[in-house]
Amino acid sequence: MVSLEQVQNLLAAQGYITEKPIVLSMFLSMRLGKPLLIEGPAGVGKTEIAKVMAKALNTDLIRLQCYEGLDANHALYEWNYQQQLLYLKLEEGLSMDLAEREKNIFSEKFLLKRPLLQAITHHKAPVLLIDEIDRADEEFESFLLEVLSDWQITIPEIGTIHATHRPHVIVTSNRVRELSEALRRRCLYLYIDYPDFDKELQIVRSKVPEIDEKLGQQICAFMRELRQLRLDKVPGVAETLDWATALANLHIDHLDKETVESTLGIILKDWQDIRHAQMSLTELFEKTGAISKFDVL
Repeated sequence: MVSLEQVQNLLAAQGYITEKPIVLSMFLSMRLGKPLLIEGPAGVGKTEIAKVMAKALNTDLIRLQCYEGLDANHALYEWNYQQQLLYLKLEEGLSMDLAEREKNIFSEKFLLKRPLLQAITHHKAPVLLIDEIDRADEEFESFLLEVLSDWQITIPEIGTIHATHRPHVIVTSNRVRELSEALRRRCLYLYIDYPDFDKELQIVRSKVPEIDEKLGQQICAFMRELRQLRLDKVPGVAETLDWATALANLHIDHLDKETVESTLGIILKDWQDIRHAQMSLTELFEKTGAISKFDVL
C-alpha cells in the first residue's frame, strides 16, 4: 500500500507542483478506495492530477470525456455491427441452429469496449478519469452512481461482468451545473483554485525551464492581475504555460505592451475578453511592472 510520503514523492518525481490538501486527497482516495471529485475553474490542473496519478502508480489512464447527450452505451460498450454482419455472411450455408448463431455473434470478440467497461475489465487497476461530469445530464449521473457503487456491468447477451481490479477514480467538474448530493456523498472532495503567484511561478519554472527568470515573474504577475478582470473565459495555468513557452521560443526576456497585445490570443480565447484586456492594459502594466517599447529607449 502506498504511503502518504510516497504519494508526495511520486508527484514530485512527475514534476507536479502540489500542496498538502492535494497529496492528502489522493492518498485517502487510494487508501479508502473512494472516487475523488475535483472541482475548480477550467485550466487549473484537475485533469493533470489523474495523468500524474496513473504515471505514479505505473498503470494505464482510461478517460471518459463527458458531454451533453452522453448515454450509457457510449460510456459502456457497443456491438461491432459491421463485423457481426460480415460474420453472418461468412456463415451462410453452414448447418448451425439459431441459438448457436446468436451465441457466436453476441460474444466478446464482437464487443467494442468503451471507457467504463475497459476500466472494469482491465488487467491491472487503472486510473479512471471521468472528465467534466457536469457536462453530462442528470440521467447519466444517476447511471454512473450505480456503476461506482457495484463495479459490475450487466450485458444482456453475455451476462454480468464484475470488476477484476477496482479502478482508482478521479471525477472532475468545472461547475457548469450543480452535481447531485448522491454523487457528492459517494466521493471524497477537493477544490482547486487558481494558484497564487509563488505556486504559478514554480509551475512555470518547472514546465518551461528555459524561460528568463524576469519574464517568468512578469508573466505570473500579469496573469494574477488579468484574472481579476471580469472575463467570460478566465485563463488557467494551461494558458500561462502556453504563453510562457511561446515567449521563450520568441527569445523574449521581458514583457512590453507590444508583445502582450500581439500575443493575447494565446491566453484569451474570446474576442470580448481580448478587447476588455486591451482596454485595461495600462492598469495591468502598472501593477505588473511591464513597460512599453518606447520606455526602453
